[in-house]
Amino acid sequence: QVQLVESGGGLVQAGGSLRLSCAASGTFVRINAMGWYRQAPGKQRELVARIIRDGSTNYADSVKGRFTISRDNAKNTVYLQMNSLKPEDTAVYYCNADVLSAVTYRELVSWGQGTQVTVSS
Repeated sequence: QVQLVESGGGLVQAGGSLRLSCAASGTFVRINAMGWYRQAPGKQRELVARIIRDGSTNYADSVKGRFTISRDNAKNTVYLQMNSLKPEDTAVYYCNADVLSAVTYRELVSWGQGTQVTVSS
């Protein structure tokens, strides 16, 4: 089992910044990748940013140059620094982790419960 605890959401004005954090805990051998997805009302969940084991990252085109994903391997934590926020960034942001389970030695994908980000115009 993997538990993901998210924090850092909230209400911010357009142009402002927020930093999301997601800490992973549980019985796993290693983290293969962690990322952030978001889901706005009436829309499908979409990838925002992802960082894999070797440190490489990928971003949605809509957030490139504004958002930065990073990680602290010692803390099994991933961060999403969001700058120059826009009203269209308003959504529930979900943390995602792809780990190698210590129980089954198979890939295990887990999701956090989500944190609300609201950007006012």
